[in-house]
Amino acid sequence: MITVHHLEHSRSQRVLWLLEELGLPYAVKHYARNPKTMLAPPELRAVHPLGKSPVIVDDEARRTIAETGAIIAYLVDKAGGGLGPPADEEGMLLYRFYMHYAEGSLMPPLLVKLVLGKVPLLGGLAQKRIQPMIDVHLDFVENELALRPWFTGESFTAADVIMSFPLEAARDRGGLDASRPATTRWLEKIHKRSAYQVALSNGGPYRFA
Repeated sequence: MITVHHLEHSRSQRVLWLLEELGLPYAVKHYARNPKTMLAPPELRAVHPLGKSPVIVDDEARRTIAETGAIIAYLVDKAGGGLGPPADEEGMLLYRFYMHYAEGSLMPPLLVKLVLGKVPLLGGLAQKRIQPMIDVHLDFVENELALRPWFTGESFTAADVIMSFPLEAARDRGGLDASRPATTRWLEKIHKRSAYQVALSNGGPYRFA
């Protein structure tokens, strides 16, 4: 059994979704954010020294794994390669790119904008300066999704799972709207997937759906 140490309103929602898509059995241990700081509770440090979510514990293998990308790769392997990279070289390269791009390039400016929004006075001005950086990424994603239905080609893969959180966050606070129709359609499409809906029900509070 895999136990997901799941923090509300967090990247962890993707792990629950992937587990549902792969059909792997799992249990969820829920954690609430501190209502004042919005940080993860200290109890998560008992699971992993970084005290962050997502973290999974594979009871059978006696392994604890943190970081979304590492968790996704582990679960894809555990499911025998399900929802892994396409067989063609181009699809495989796209898969590899998006597995790194989601957290390495797309998410950081969105996080900076969130933090700046909590800074009095100068925060609003600084947010305006970060938005053009976000727009570069949103335009890139829009052009990519205008070429193909899923991030790696004709089929849904784990690359779509890892890209979900930053694009949901972008719609919430990063300027993603109907002016980028291909990305908007992609979000609507993933939200209609039955596995996504089940994972959302199992995960509890998640503001980006």
